[in-house]
Amino acid sequence: MEIKAVKFRKEGFYSQPFAFGGEEGMDKFNPQIRYRGSLQNYLIDTGDEVILVDTGLPGGTPEEVPDETSLAFTGKDICSYMDALSSLGYKPEQITKILLTHKHADHSGELKSFPNAKIYVNEEETGADELQGITNIEPVKFTDGAYYNFPQSQKIRDGIYFIKAKGHTNGNSIVIVENEGLFYMIHGDITYVDEALYENKLSVVYDDLKEARITLDRVREFIRNHPTVYMGTHTPQGYENLEAKRVMDLDNPVPTVPIDYEVFTKTATGKYVCSICGYVYDPAVGDPDNGIPAGTPFEELPEDWHCPRCKQGKDKFNKA
Repeated sequence: MEIKAVKFRKEGFYSQPFAFGGEEGMDKFNPQIRYRGSLQNYLIDTGDEVILVDTGLPGGTPEEVPDETSLAFTGKDICSYMDALSSLGYKPEQITKILLTHKHADHSGELKSFPNAKIYVNEEETGADELQGITNIEPVKFTDGAYYNFPQSQKIRDGIYFIKAKGHTNGNSIVIVENEGLFYMIHGDITYVDEALYENKLSVVYDDLKEARITLDRVREFIRNHPTVYMGTHTPQGYENLEAKRVMDLDNPVPTVPIDYEVFTKTATGKYVCSICGYVYDPAVGDPDNGIPAGTPFEELPEDWHCPRCKQGKDKFNKA
């Protein structure tokens, strides 16, 4: 069995208030501290089938143009998700299953490109806007009982388990792959950066804060009791852990690697993009479903306006 990273954005960042401020508040943390960011999802090649965990941003999603006040920046395009998959030597028709950690578009963006795959989704997530019109969804009811300290799980096949992990979204899930004595934990944004795992901090992005805390506590307990490779979507630490087969030691954090690339270099277009889910606000279109007429600049949106897709506030948007 092989696990591979499908890499499609690099050289982003997540600020400490964004990555740590879910419970204590962003004002308790230093906005000048930024951790490396990226975007990648994962692929499991079992030898007789190819399984994806999440499917990247939709093709054509514009890059963000961050500034010194930006809380997060998903990074610069390497290529599209589909091109990244192709670069690993795989074609869409080879994919047999997709395990969706949650609805956000940086995880679900290319689901429609795999009409022949079974898409496994927590049954609580199937009503999400991002999943409408997709007919090959298999709602997961987590009927296989506990998986170690996680109360609800679904066995996908030998060595691959889908774990209920509510909090970041109400239908959030984790995938755990058992291989050669290690537990590879592919998680749906339990943390955005590994520093938050070590420091036991929640990000500011969640549907249910109480459940997000319960899930993080379970994740940390599991890691303390099992040799776990922790694989995130939003940090190069995710694929670095995979490539090194690095077992997480919560008492001995891996040193933070400073950002050594320039991120404040591009010219804005007038559009804005949500750094959480990739939704693009276009002033020429507005948000008519929520009473915002065409021609409304982003700067003139009401302060209580929220992303129509993931419901995050204006502070989670960057210029595009």
